[in-house]
Amino acid sequence: MKKLWIIIIILIIILGVIFIPKLLLNRGDEKVAFKIVEKDGIPEKVNQLLPKYQQEERALACKVDGKIYIIVTRGEQRTDGYKVTIDKIEKKPNEDKFDLIVYADYKDPKPDEIVPQVITYPTVVAITELELLPERIYLKTNYLE
Repeated sequence: MKKLWIIIIILIIILGVIFIPKLLLNRGDEKVAFKIVEKDGIPEKVNQLLPKYQQEERALACKVDGKIYIIVTRGEQRTDGYKVTIDKIEKKPNEDKFDLIVYADYKDPKPDEIVPQVITYPTVVAITELELLPERIYLKTNYLE
């Protein structure tokens, strides 16, 4: 019986050593509130930036008039019907600064769908309640059916 208690205590100590530091050090990711900006509501300075980045698939942030905007571009597409939306944005601590993880949903036209043969640049712009620009932005994509 005494050996059983010793084994249980050792297991508790080992588990404590493994899990307690993770619980104490994990400050967790914080969700960032955002609102999608309609095309006619995008500030002129953001519109001037878009041509530089629309051919790339990426997420970026810019500060215009004290407000932080998040832009997700999908790159050049050869037909219409490609869409991009922002699902969520998370703020992840990084030393004394922070990074952002932007979760974007992509939707492609169906293979049998008839779409115009034009070059498009699917883009979405969101305004956040952040006060500072992030150190880095990571883009995580999810393809919707």
